[in-house]
Amino acid sequence: MKQLIVFFSRADENYFGGEMRYIKEGNTETAAKKLQADTGADLFRIEMRHPYSPEYKKCVAEAVKDKKENARPELISFPESIEEYDEIFLGYPNYCGTMPMPVFTFLEHFDFRGKKIRPFCTNEGSGMGTSEEDIKKLCPGAQVMPGLSIHGSHVQECGELLKEWEAR
Repeated sequence: MKQLIVFFSRADENYFGGEMRYIKEGNTETAAKKLQADTGADLFRIEMRHPYSPEYKKCVAEAVKDKKENARPELISFPESIEEYDEIFLGYPNYCGTMPMPVFTFLEHFDFRGKKIRPFCTNEGSGMGTSEEDIKKLCPGAQVMPGLSIHGSHVQECGELLKEWEAR
């Protein structure tokens, strides 16, 4: 079985359990790399042509605006194809109670019929939100598996949690 890990992540100023901290690698990227180390899956990072602000509050305002407008931000690139992949791990932070809008852009670019999608979401307590249902709507014909919510403040310790989830 051929696997792909697709993720959207944001470094810079982030919220961690009541305080702001600057990080060089986003929580979702950290989780995606741990998952890649376990699975050997290919890795693809979703990157916006015009990224959200590195300042947390400005980023939130931009993400809220995109959500309200149902925007599809332009991405720098896409994989040439996803045909060869049977299983796709999809990672993202919880933005506005779902996935960031660039993830919507990515999902609408491909036909996921017959693919297994396994979502994982980093957050500070807001869980998966409506993202699993949103993925099902965006990817008709895909088998969307139960997602994994990862507490961003503890992403460094999520290795065992990822292994248990991945084994399901």
